[in-house]
Amino acid sequence: MLPSPRSTTALLQCVAGIGALTAMDALVKWLAQSNAVEVVTLGRYASGAAIALMVWQIQRRPSIGVGTMKLHFLRGFLITITALSFFYAIDNLPLAEALTIAFVAPLLVPPLARLVLHERMRRQALLAGLIGFAGVLISVQGAPDGGDARMLAGAAALFAAVTYAATAVLLRSLAATNGATALTLLGRLIPLLLLRPVALLHPLPDSTSLVGFAALGLIGNIGMQLLARAYASLEAQMGAVMEFTALPWAALFGFFIFGDAVRVQTWAGAAVILVAVLIAARPEADLKPADPQSSP
Repeated sequence: MLPSPRSTTALLQCVAGIGALTAMDALVKWLAQSNAVEVVTLGRYASGAAIALMVWQIQRRPSIGVGTMKLHFLRGFLITITALSFFYAIDNLPLAEALTIAFVAPLLVPPLARLVLHERMRRQALLAGLIGFAGVLISVQGAPDGGDARMLAGAAALFAAVTYAATAVLLRSLAATNGATALTLLGRLIPLLLLRPVALLHPLPDSTSLVGFAALGLIGNIGMQLLARAYASLEAQMGAVMEFTALPWAALFGFFIFGDAVRVQTWAGAAVILVAVLIAARPEADLKPADPQSSP
């Protein structure tokens, strides 16, 4: 039995959205070579808010759920600290390595979704999450030892994973009553509001960086639009497993942009992750043993 067309479309949207956001992470790493991480974060959300506002206007101002504004502000706060933590991590670690640490997030989503959204913890979501994380463990084997200098960056990536899992659950909750355009807009405006003081503490970036910030906004908005549409049809724990597809994306971007060597272990881990993705995409009935007493 194959996944339904709607499920397949949602999964493809999820993979494409993750690819776009991974490309954004690579651009963040490049911009952080000449700008402070908090400046890059502010630039990312300033440009993102401008683009999201234009899209909102073009689409005739889709309604925003006023009754869910508290959840929107909580999501915006979590997005802000997630971005600051993760951008710090990718500034100090190879892109693929930072992402592998952050991959604990999908394992946290099912229990959080159960607690907050009362989603039943699907067997294949848990199985796929464990297999996917095993793929991550395979991918980091043989990585060079960075010593104590990388400990803080690793801790930042781990912290970002926890807060990201919380935002994924909130996104699933809000997607049921808010459209992708409204979710994207508020997911940019609220972090921009919180990050405004950064502009007073740093000089104006150069023109190249400003162009890069504009690109961050465009790529980030495309990624979030895709994810918001995907999460409207996927359970949070199912969509979370798809986050593992960021590893091969990160390996490719790291190789072509930063010259990071793509180790054999990385591709072996990616192959295991692909198995996890296929398991997540299968309907739950496919994984249940046949009932010998049921009629054909």
